[in-house]
Amino acid sequence: MIKFPDNFLWGTATSSHQIEGAATQGGRAWSIWDAHAHTPGRTHNNENADIACDHYNRYKEDVKLMGDLGLKAYRFSISWSRIQPDGQGKPNPEGIHFYNNLIDELLKYGITPWITLYHWDLPLALHTEKDGWLNPDIADYFEAYAELCFSNFGDRVKHWITLNEPWVVSILGYAEGVFAPGRKSREEPYIVAHNLLRAHGKAVANYRTKYQPSQKGVIGITNNCDWREPLTDEASDVEAAQRSLEFFLGWFADPIYFGDYPAVMRERVGDRLPEFSEEDRELIKGSSDFFGLNHYTGLYASDVPPGEEVQNAVYGNGGIFEDQYVQLTAGPEWKLTTMNWAILPWGCKKLLEWISERYDNPPIYITENGCALDDKPEDGKVHDPVRKDYLQSYLTACHQAMEQGVDLKGYFVWSFMDNFEWALGYSKRFGITYVDYETLERIPKESALWFKDVISNNGFEPDK
Repeated sequence: MIKFPDNFLWGTATSSHQIEGAATQGGRAWSIWDAHAHTPGRTHNNENADIACDHYNRYKEDVKLMGDLGLKAYRFSISWSRIQPDGQGKPNPEGIHFYNNLIDELLKYGITPWITLYHWDLPLALHTEKDGWLNPDIADYFEAYAELCFSNFGDRVKHWITLNEPWVVSILGYAEGVFAPGRKSREEPYIVAHNLLRAHGKAVANYRTKYQPSQKGVIGITNNCDWREPLTDEASDVEAAQRSLEFFLGWFADPIYFGDYPAVMRERVGDRLPEFSEEDRELIKGSSDFFGLNHYTGLYASDVPPGEEVQNAVYGNGGIFEDQYVQLTAGPEWKLTTMNWAILPWGCKKLLEWISERYDNPPIYITENGCALDDKPEDGKVHDPVRKDYLQSYLTACHQAMEQGVDLKGYFVWSFMDNFEWALGYSKRFGITYVDYETLERIPKESALWFKDVISNNGFEPDK
């Protein structure tokens, strides 16, 4: 039996834009993702999240399902434009009322709410009127929005995540343009990342000064990272893998733990990489009570001499190639999910150990881990043995990392239910609960029932 510590936290995660629907209901205004998805050609089959899973109207049914599965925690995000429609100014009472009801419903079932303040759905008005994340003033708008949440929900919510995956906002939103707001630039991703970190720092300082002493909660940030394994033992490939991790995770974690960007980024990005003011540095350094990690997969990394191009580039470089000069490849024998992401539990163990070593063994929560599969109901049930095996293998790797001294405190499956998968629309299913998008019926998959047993036993018998 693989057993986890008694206080290990078991949960699932979602985000507001992917599940809530009710796009213009209850006073909510459009976000950049509403505008992006309603622009022809931006999403799979031009699908949007106007209805999504209709969680806004079905949250009681969904929370009951979570209770039935024995979840200890539920990580969800707040739609900024639902509680502050234009991203500034007066709050929307209906939006605040919805999240109060959701929080109270979770507590009724003994489920601990974990709130993410920003999961990519910036109020559209802030983007069109104020240049969004490109404007340094966005940090102040975000701080004011965060305070709205702390003051309205913090009496019951004790776990806060400021930003979800700022790397995705910066790279997919402003370098590759496949995510909202759909911009393509070599300069803007670094400006956006800088302002995201400044916004995080200001929100944390606000919480710690005004709310943490009385509310007794914790606050942090969640970064995503895939593992990078050197393709060969050559020093150049070992350095390329390290460089790739620093451009990916170090970009956002180093300022929080060390006070500045990785030296290799300063060296290679040059004056396109902004400088932190002393005030910013003081706010950002030490600004996370835990290390939030979203992790799914990994790739081999090999060095590309400066000036050369990647040969047969199937995989994007996880950032701006001309700054990193790293080629990414997959092992031919690796099993893939429907996202074409490799199933690499050993990469999870290595990444946890890398984080622990680099950042002086911080408390870590895996705030997302899971896989997309082509799930279909049969006789009212959904068999997803590959997902069960995926979760079991990654949890085994987590346990092995903990045995090596990694301070892993909890694990959230992505996702509680199938949902709107951003630019991929409804074509990918990550949920442990199946959603029929025609009827909106929910069906717990076999992986959900397996996860229920894991939670109740605080561990599992590995398959022989």
